[in-house]
Amino acid sequence: MECIVHFDVVHKEGPKPLRGLLFINEGTAPSEAELIGMFKDMKFNVRLEDAEKLVFKPVNPADSFQEIRITGYDNGKQGAKEDHELKSIVGNLLPQKPTGL
Repeated sequence: MECIVHFDVVHKEGPKPLRGLLFINEGTAPSEAELIGMFKDMKFNVRLEDAEKLVFKPVNPADSFQEIRITGYDNGKQGAKEDHELKSIVGNLLPQKPTGL
């Protein structure tokens, strides 16, 4: 199914809202790899910086943007999941840091 990803590309001059399109399985949310792939297709070479806030940083610090922030997504269904649920799903996909070494 189609999933429209809403995000802000933060430049020195300020944020620019954009959208991207992903095709995902019904009942799922975009994975970290799918999001990074979508950004790469749009010529944004990024890495996930903050899984909780869904912030992506450029791999090359000389790029013209400072970061990309996902603001939400829309799968075309009424009551589509918003930002906080996507954050939770992406956070669960990342390896957990060991606690209490």
